[in-house]
Amino acid sequence: MKHLSNASPLEVDASSEGQRVDNFLLRVWKGVPRSHVYRVLRTGEVRVNSRRVDATYRLQPGDRVRIPPVRMADRARKPVAPPVQLPVVFEDEALLVVDKPAGTAVHGGSGISFGVIEQLRAARSELKFLELAHRLDRETSGLLLLAKKRSSLTALHAALREGRIRKWYLVLVKGKWRDEKRHVSLRLKKYVTRSGERRVSVDHQGRESDTIFRRERAFRDYTLLSAELLTGRTHQIRVQLAHLGFPIAGDDKYGDFKLNRTLGEQGLKRMFLHAAELELGHPLSGTVLKLRSPLPEALSRFLALLPD
Repeated sequence: MKHLSNASPLEVDASSEGQRVDNFLLRVWKGVPRSHVYRVLRTGEVRVNSRRVDATYRLQPGDRVRIPPVRMADRARKPVAPPVQLPVVFEDEALLVVDKPAGTAVHGGSGISFGVIEQLRAARSELKFLELAHRLDRETSGLLLLAKKRSSLTALHAALREGRIRKWYLVLVKGKWRDEKRHVSLRLKKYVTRSGERRVSVDHQGRESDTIFRRERAFRDYTLLSAELLTGRTHQIRVQLAHLGFPIAGDDKYGDFKLNRTLGEQGLKRMFLHAAELELGHPLSGTVLKLRSPLPEALSRFLALLPD
């Protein structure tokens, strides 16, 4: 058994401004079960400015949080995330936008020890705060937005909810897409397979999803599309296109698996989906940022091989 903390007050700084006290405790007590955190909150063992608070209390700079002593069994040490330096598209005191490669998860979990966020924290150990503002699928490359201040994260989340951050992807699909521009609206519902894998399907009981697709270039057997997300549902572009009969080249969840094997032999070793552009108001200054990521060389090289 080991002590994870002693009974002592912690003063809240600006990096934790607006954070719920339960999430603050989970960060301080790394490895402590969530159920235990809520128990000590219910019993009043945690005090903020000498007063009892519930789990939803949001911390303010200068708050003094009494942290009670906690004991738990030693656990095996988790693998340490190796630091990684990714291409930086934009950075200032509030934001970090990187170009994520395909094949890398954005965070650990579900059998993955660590992802981009853990590796960036290891590389940027001087930062007191670094959090994902949104997520990309593991096999999707491109622009990934992170916040370096909690106030920035809160503002970015609000902008995402309200549709004030515009996102465009480039995607190669099997088949001939006829429309120059098409607005696709479908209801999507999450489910879990028997093997425990998370999937999404079109279902009238699901949540609305909206994407504007534009034809960028037609090939003999494929079409290059741009996809502007109007909502941000899990696997939205992938499921919508598969449902319409235009599976994404190289998609190993919703795609044409026989075709994918052929594409692999032809040089496409990944899903052809790339987060190419972001347009947003800076969360602190309001200045409009227009950010772009060029198509990765492997995808550009594959396009050059396709017959018109």
